[in-house]
Amino acid sequence: MRSSDDWRIPPEFQPDPSATAYDLDRALSSVVALSATVPEDAFTAQTLGTSREGQGVVIREDGLVLTIGYLIAEADDVRLTTSEGATIHGHPLAYDYDSGFGLVQALTPPGVPALPLGNSRHAAPGERVVVAGAGGRVHALAAQVVARQEFAGYWEYLLDDAIFTAPAHPNWGGTALIGPQGELLGIGSLQLQSRDQHERVIPLNMSVPVDLLKPILDDMLRLGRVDTPPRPWLGLYATEDERDRIVVAGLAGDGPAKRAELRAGDIVRAVATKPVASLASFYRALWALGAAGVDVPLTVEREGDVFDLKVGSADRSRFLKHSRPN
Repeated sequence: MRSSDDWRIPPEFQPDPSATAYDLDRALSSVVALSATVPEDAFTAQTLGTSREGQGVVIREDGLVLTIGYLIAEADDVRLTTSEGATIHGHPLAYDYDSGFGLVQALTPPGVPALPLGNSRHAAPGERVVVAGAGGRVHALAAQVVARQEFAGYWEYLLDDAIFTAPAHPNWGGTALIGPQGELLGIGSLQLQSRDQHERVIPLNMSVPVDLLKPILDDMLRLGRVDTPPRPWLGLYATEDERDRIVVAGLAGDGPAKRAELRAGDIVRAVATKPVASLASFYRALWALGAAGVDVPLTVEREGDVFDLKVGSADRSRFLKHSRPN
């Protein structure tokens, strides 16, 4: 994530308002800059920092803002800045770990139009889209959907059908993925690298489809979370190596994995005796065991030795600070 003060999209890569079927500038004005401050003793401070910047999208006229959740996790101060330069305090309402979405409520109406929620199924490969950061056309990118596919993140995160676009937006966190009718199709989460058929490295953005928000929005507004049992969380960072093995890359604070004495470099071979060879299969096997709190039997390889251990899973949210309304 880069500061909104030190970059511009080159003019040749900006969207052309004459080529859109909607009022481009009006749609772009729905994207606001977002800055969040997190206490130094927060659980996520070491990995995500205490000062976070990105953007969010106004999705309701009263100032409800949709963003990517890691920007506001454990935040005790959130500020929203419109393209006109008005700065408004906001309150973090919810962070859904399964989808990755976060919600912020502006404490006073921001005076910008709400961007309507679209149908993410329309973001098919080949579709022309706009990836919009806060600040109007100079921070907006004309892009194309290049893939719809599964995405597994190292932080115990899985999307069945993420949206990938190119070229890549340089300030991706919380960007608006705007469809051909001026509708919101997704929220920017990551910048990744892929390789084309000629083995050239191609930067991509991954966006979370907005369709994932629709069935959980009411719960998030009412409860600050989704009204289902939380998934079991181990508190580890995992990667796949070139031999299709799940390798523990690190541990999250004093989480369950650390308490069970897992170590960086350990190889997870099976969950409840079920072999796992990808992050997606690892997570699905883990979550199939039940809700947070369930014991998770793992088969682990460490320096050539193979052994079984149990990790007492947890509810991730219990390790995080929760903000109070201002």
